[in-house]
Amino acid sequence: MESTPRANRLQIGIFGRRNVGKSSLINALTGQDVALVSDRPGTTTDPVSKAMEIPLLGPVVLVDTAGLDDEGELGELRVERTGKVLSQIHLALIVTDPQVGFGTWEEEILAQVQKRNLPVLLVVNKGDLADVPLPQGPEGVDVVVLSALRGEGIPSLIELLVEKAPREIEPPTIAGDLVAEAGHVLLVMPQDGEAPKGRLILPQVQTIRDLLDHRVVVTCIQPGEMEAALALFREPPSLVIVDSHVFGEVAEVLPREVPLTSFSILFARFKGDLEQLVAGIEAVKRLRPGDRVLIAEGCTHHAQADDIGRVKIPRLLEKQARGKLDFTWYAGSGFPKKVDAELMVFCGSCMLGRNQVLARLAQAEEAGVPAVNYGVLLAYFSGISERALEPFRSTDSPGN
Repeated sequence: MESTPRANRLQIGIFGRRNVGKSSLINALTGQDVALVSDRPGTTTDPVSKAMEIPLLGPVVLVDTAGLDDEGELGELRVERTGKVLSQIHLALIVTDPQVGFGTWEEEILAQVQKRNLPVLLVVNKGDLADVPLPQGPEGVDVVVLSALRGEGIPSLIELLVEKAPREIEPPTIAGDLVAEAGHVLLVMPQDGEAPKGRLILPQVQTIRDLLDHRVVVTCIQPGEMEAALALFREPPSLVIVDSHVFGEVAEVLPREVPLTSFSILFARFKGDLEQLVAGIEAVKRLRPGDRVLIAEGCTHHAQADDIGRVKIPRLLEKQARGKLDFTWYAGSGFPKKVDAELMVFCGSCMLGRNQVLARLAQAEEAGVPAVNYGVLLAYFSGISERALEPFRSTDSPGN
């Protein structure tokens, strides 16, 4: 459970007005005091996530949010951040109590949840309050009455969570559908300054596990070992997967008939919409000096001297535009409320959930802003876009 990446967990958002017991509910579900509980309204100021495991449901992330009725300028900011949580979750719990009832605030968040076609439950907390009529939820929404502080009704809530949870929160495969069982995939993985000491980066680990689950033979090498590795094999690999920034180096020595793609392109399909991201290359060709480019990184990290998102890609884009561009970077959960630029560039998004990436892509599309990701972009600049996309031509996998 602890090794399951956060982006691959079922994410459950907990919404409600101030002081209805959202934090108490998280504590009751986890069996730990992980969320601060207070009688003072507005104790939770920002979304707070807790990774845990619920029996029969598996690894999850519970996201506690600020009160929907938070007040003042800071309150408005908290409510805005609460709204952003909707783009990352898979299931919503709207919490109320007998004294608060089901009113305008609850109706508004329910409308937003239903607009995104998310499964939802109405949780009536403090159900042990005497002589107070229980609120009635809207037709078609299941209601659970419980007492988080007493731990009463929690098993019934978990049963409904199991029933309502989406069965698949990510597409079923990263690369396993591209290679026949017992096929051979060669992974070219530079262990350079951007690679963490003593371990592999997440996309590499997830791809290896996915291929092993599909009974595929996997060989891992660094770029300088390509020719020696190919000489060892009796037959060429079924597929070669590389880090995007060594596309050109690998393509020079890899026979043209051997399929080639990158981790980032695989994740463009796995996490988002590969077709939309490929179409964004046309906007790259149209870039002119002064154009605005938003670069969205799914994780926060210290930029290296030759960082791919902060240095390499901006350098290539400015070379394409033949002049300086206006760059803005967003990292981690940060993302603009309004997308306004000539181009948006996404990383591989291994730290984000698929629904979160799709929500960002939809936001860009709605604003008329073309989008690409690192792998698609670097394949274009390496002059091998067609070759890098060939492995996906004959598959009907999600996101293709």
